[in-house]
Amino acid sequence: MAKKGKDSGSFAIIGVGRFGSALATTLALAGHQIIICDRDPERVKELRELTPYAFVVEHITKEALDEIGVRNCEVGVVCIGNAIESSILATLHLINLGVPRVIAKATTKEQGQILERLGAEVVYPEHDMGVRLGKRLLSNHLIDYFSLNADTEIYEMSVPDSIVGKTVAETDLRAKYGLNIIAIEHGDETITNIDPEYTFEFGDGIVVLGHIRSIEKFEHE
Repeated sequence: MAKKGKDSGSFAIIGVGRFGSALATTLALAGHQIIICDRDPERVKELRELTPYAFVVEHITKEALDEIGVRNCEVGVVCIGNAIESSILATLHLINLGVPRVIAKATTKEQGQILERLGAEVVYPEHDMGVRLGKRLLSNHLIDYFSLNADTEIYEMSVPDSIVGKTVAETDLRAKYGLNIIAIEHGDETITNIDPEYTFEFGDGIVVLGHIRSIEKFEHE
C-alpha cells in the first residue's frame, strides 16, 4: 500500500488465525480495504483473494509494519492471542506508528490490562463467546445481543407467544418494562420506523434497548 494519508474505513489486521481470518473476511466482504499479515505463509495465501495487501511477516517489528503500510490505516487490530510478547509488541508498534484506533485481542485479564495501559481497546473473544452461549442456553427467545455497558443491552429476540396478535401500542414495553423497541424483523424486512398499530405475528423478531434486568423481566413474564 502506497504511503499516503490515512484511508477512511481501512484496517490493518495483525495475525490471521481463526479470529483474525474471520475478521478479515467480514471486513473485506463489506467492501473495506484491509492489510493483513501473519508469519504463516499458508494463512496469508488463503486470504490473498480478499486483498492485494497480504504479507508474510516473520518478525513483527515497527519497521516491518511500517513497510507494509499500516500507518495509512484508520484502525489496527492485533489478533495475536497466545503469543503474549508478540501481541504486546505489535500493539505498541501500531500505536507508535500513529494508527488512530488500535484494538487488541487478549486471552487473559492480565494480558488485557497490559494492552489497555499501552492505549489499546481490548476484546476477549473467547470470554465473549462463552457469555453469548450462556445467554442463549438460558433464554428461549434470544437471537443476538450487544452490550452497551455493564447495565444496558441491545437485545434481539423472537417475539414471545404472549404478545403475538397484539399491537406495539397494546404491548407498551416502554411503560411496562422501560424498554424501547428499535426494530422489528418481519420476514426479510427490517422495520425501524415503528408504527404503534403494527401487530406482532408469529415468527417476528424484535430488537429492544434497555436495562438488562428489564429485558430479563420482560422475557420471563
